[in-house]
Amino acid sequence: MELESSVNRTDFIDIHPCYKVDVTYLLTRTHSILCILLHIFLGSLSVVTVCGNLLVIISIIYFKQLHTPTNYLILSLAVADLLVGVLVLPLTTEFSETTCLYHYDLFCKIRGTFDVSLCTSSILNLCCISIDRYCAVCQPLTYRTKINNHVVLLMVLGSWGISALIGISFIIAGLQQEICFKTCLDDVIIANIVGLIFAFYLPLIIMLCIYLKIFLVALRQARSIHNTNCQSTKSGATVSKMERKATKTLAIVMGVFLMCWLPFFLCTTIRSFSNVSVPVGLLELLNWLALSNSMLNPFIYAFFYSWFRVAFKMIISGKIIQGDFTNLKLL
Repeated sequence: MELESSVNRTDFIDIHPCYKVDVTYLLTRTHSILCILLHIFLGSLSVVTVCGNLLVIISIIYFKQLHTPTNYLILSLAVADLLVGVLVLPLTTEFSETTCLYHYDLFCKIRGTFDVSLCTSSILNLCCISIDRYCAVCQPLTYRTKINNHVVLLMVLGSWGISALIGISFIIAGLQQEICFKTCLDDVIIANIVGLIFAFYLPLIIMLCIYLKIFLVALRQARSIHNTNCQSTKSGATVSKMERKATKTLAIVMGVFLMCWLPFFLCTTIRSFSNVSVPVGLLELLNWLALSNSMLNPFIYAFFYSWFRVAFKMIISGKIIQGDFTNLKLL
């Protein structure tokens, strides 16, 4: 179906591989080779995201060994990322950021709502997982009493509830901006500020502080073990390995998250509160980089654990349909 919309800007020639602006300033969809390759790549990204998170969901639901509070948080994260792969990625591919900048119709509003709500839910679930890891590492004696199924349920409901509210506020702010322009501009700005703070900046600060604290505690514990067994060369090597592993794990967790989301939200913040013009191509690139975090999360939070890898192998090979393995000891 040919997708067209009027463009008031006169400074665009080739704004996107899948669109062009003709002499009458009409935004028209094209079917260039670059556009087809882009759709194949983005479609593959969606498929990998869905399959990876589906493996996590099936593993946690099927194997009773994985029925733990921590894994329930990972399950909630996988559901959010799965929905990103099922809804946000295909809608963003079909109704790209380029079109929605100039033709903000119902489909673009729906895409924007799913995008904001589900991506926020994914970020907040990551924040809940960091809180769980903090209690496990820094308060191991009271961990089981503080983090139980009831507390995890409240954390999950809170994450999804806040995400839904932010998604609704996103729509309301957009409608107000279209209707009243200057008279309620302050309300729109406040809504944007609140959305950015609760959707990204506050969870980011929480995660940075928590993972820094976890790293410092793990480092202190490793040094304590090293001092207790300072005469043992083997023990020293083991401690050194523990330090490297803790550093690597935390670096991967925060590094990937920051790599995917920070550029996009910085760009969004600049666009919301200044007159700086951001190229459309760069905006879309940052948007897809942020969405790719939903594909990487299963690798970071599930593939890292050996029992998940065993579960994935059994699911992919179809072994779980050949018998009852729900009580199987994975490792």
